[in-house]
Amino acid sequence: MLNENNKNYKAGFIAVMGRPNVGKSTLLNALLGQTIAAVSSKPQTTRMQQYGILTLEEAQLIFIDTPGLHRPHHKLGKYMNYDAQKALEDADLGIFIVDGTTPIPHEEDHLLVDLLRELPAHPPMIMALNKVDRIPQDELEERQRVYQQLIPQAELIPISAARGDNLDKLKSTLIDLLPEAEPFFAADQVTDIYERDIASDLIRAAAMLSLKDELPHVIAVRMDEYTERGDKGGYVAATIFVERESQKPIVIGWKGKKIKRIGTMARKEIEEMSGRKIFLKLRVKVRKNWRNDENALKLFGFKK
Repeated sequence: MLNENNKNYKAGFIAVMGRPNVGKSTLLNALLGQTIAAVSSKPQTTRMQQYGILTLEEAQLIFIDTPGLHRPHHKLGKYMNYDAQKALEDADLGIFIVDGTTPIPHEEDHLLVDLLRELPAHPPMIMALNKVDRIPQDELEERQRVYQQLIPQAELIPISAARGDNLDKLKSTLIDLLPEAEPFFAADQVTDIYERDIASDLIRAAAMLSLKDELPHVIAVRMDEYTERGDKGGYVAATIFVERESQKPIVIGWKGKKIKRIGTMARKEIEEMSGRKIFLKLRVKVRKNWRNDENALKLFGFKK
């Protein structure tokens, strides 16, 4: 609840940065206490900016969940990197998340360091050393020392987004650095995108998990219908797109088993997100080479 008499209220935008699959969306969901960002074990699950809005009595923290910085191989990848860079330029603060289970920084961790050097100015940065629940205790201090060298001036906070370790310290540190300002959003708003958009991301994340290494990154999802049906709950219809005809049967699977598994997994996530029963209908279509197709990127919402 907002304290309207608090003259020192703080509010601002916080860019959540890092390479693919370091736990950005997991951290966002943990901080907000609910699922608004799709999570999978596959990199590049997040492909567009999304706000996660945490309103407290003393501050409103507006997290910008960004695509993972990576070396792009198609127009979609270039757009994702641009989206992440723009978020950092517009933010009041930045969180640089790194994967502490890797003994030394990944090549793509250095992409953000290079980006910070290239920008004329950038916001204060906090480094979150994630996944400390999976780091041997006697190795933690050395991991912190090694990763601190990436941005020596940034405060480093070891966390576990999955288990919740040190998230209170992370929040208090962010609040200390935020500017004094009135809240930008209503106290009960937790994101800037609609349920149907979150549902679309949850379907794609389910497909990526189910397909494993077969073809997760050629998957796009178009939401065709997202409606209420009274006491029966919500009705969701969506189309999964691939790039070639040969990929379509992989998504469908033998006797439709794969698409059924994707649907079951996605339906459960959408129900948890929306708080009601959902009937989900999926189909699969081909859009050739969509990741390099400007019109397709606009159709799927990746490019304005």
